[in-house]
Amino acid sequence: MPPATDPAPRDAADDAGPLTALAEALDSVGDRWTLLVVAALLDAPRRFGDLQRELPGIAPNVLTSRLRHLERTRLAVAQPYSQRPPRFVYELTEEGRDLAAALRQLADWGARHNEAAEPPRHAACGTPMQARWYCATCERPVEDDEADDLHYA
Repeated sequence: MPPATDPAPRDAADDAGPLTALAEALDSVGDRWTLLVVAALLDAPRRFGDLQRELPGIAPNVLTSRLRHLERTRLAVAQPYSQRPPRFVYELTEEGRDLAAALRQLADWGARHNEAAEPPRHAACGTPMQARWYCATCERPVEDDEADDLHYA
């Protein structure tokens, strides 16, 4: 397979010093194709060809690179389903499935800033969903102005 033309995300080990929570998250999934691959795997495990069909425009070498990165960061696993030729089905780990809430929040933000984009909706009634932070100690929602700022590396 030819080398990827789209650079793969960097691993956290490539940087000197500790990463902040935001930097750690971006290091794991901070590019468009990685997030779209994770979103495509949220519903069910998928084969390589299924992912290519679901993600129009992704080059095969870029998809391969992103899947390998997701495996290295333990966000996805590849299970063989054919030995000759070697073929795999890709599935998110529990850690990978934990990204669903973050992806819904990004989709909500995208829908609020682009009229053509649809917000995430509640499957039972079709109403657009709203994400809210909640403090388990205080047992109440937390407003944006009450939250600590994000800290950057």
